[in-house]
Amino acid sequence: MEIEDVLEEYIYHCQARAFTPKTLINKQQEYKQLKKFLKERRGITELESITVFDLRAYVRGKQQSGLKPQSIVCMCKNISAFFNWCVGEEYLKENIMKKVELPKVPKVIHKGFTGEEVQAMIDAFTYENYISARNKAIIAMLSDIGLRSIELRTLTVENVKGNTILVNGKGNKERMLSISPVLKKILIKYERLRKQYFSDKIIRADRYFLSYTGDELSHVGLYNIIKLAGKRAGIEGKRVSPHSFRHFYSVQCLNNGNLDLHSLSLLLGHSEVTTTQRYLSSMSNQQLLNKAVASSPLMNLNRKSIR
Repeated sequence: MEIEDVLEEYIYHCQARAFTPKTLINKQQEYKQLKKFLKERRGITELESITVFDLRAYVRGKQQSGLKPQSIVCMCKNISAFFNWCVGEEYLKENIMKKVELPKVPKVIHKGFTGEEVQAMIDAFTYENYISARNKAIIAMLSDIGLRSIELRTLTVENVKGNTILVNGKGNKERMLSISPVLKKILIKYERLRKQYFSDKIIRADRYFLSYTGDELSHVGLYNIIKLAGKRAGIEGKRVSPHSFRHFYSVQCLNNGNLDLHSLSLLLGHSEVTTTQRYLSSMSNQQLLNKAVASSPLMNLNRKSIR
């Protein structure tokens, strides 16, 4: 079978699975490069002719070009997903990508936000007007429930009810999250100012957080809000982005011992627990050691024995 034909069919399969536009673009770009390499460098146009040696050569070329190990691993996952699908469709007997050795990704300890820094970013905005109150509510929500950037931007008014939020995550998978009393207090004040601000203006999108023109917040718009919060709070030497708050939320949940890894994975909307485990890389060795002591079976037995 022609590689080009099978790849086209697979892309339609991904579209039917409701993959996000960003994911589809990444997949298409990667498969385009792989197809070009196989045709021009290895003389291969048929799916059945691809060998593990061809794939190893492709990965080796990426390494020699200076591509970072993490990027190569992500690239290989896209290729492996395609071959897995080929096996499922019975176009191939096995996924030969599984035989390709992946580079080791060095563990990097990210400097995550402290509780004091997050509080400073929330306090960087007031309730003096709609925009300031909106920014305050955005920082608080990102910190308290760990939403993805796109999940926050596309959150609808209808899905924020009482003390719960219905989130439409990746792959159109819905999950329900709770609103803490502290966050609820901030949201009530925000909603009041939102109503006042748009009382004589046109709302163009049914979104919970809106731009000053009544449109959905753009990715750049949200990013700029986060950068402004970090600047006002005086945060330096750390990555200040929407995703940084997701890391903060994850680490705090694990540090406090209130959630196990599986439960946290569900709250974050991860399809696999292994994805959630990567958030542990942002915990310092001392944090992990403290967590281990707090989880010590003998320590907990001693607590129970105290009268």
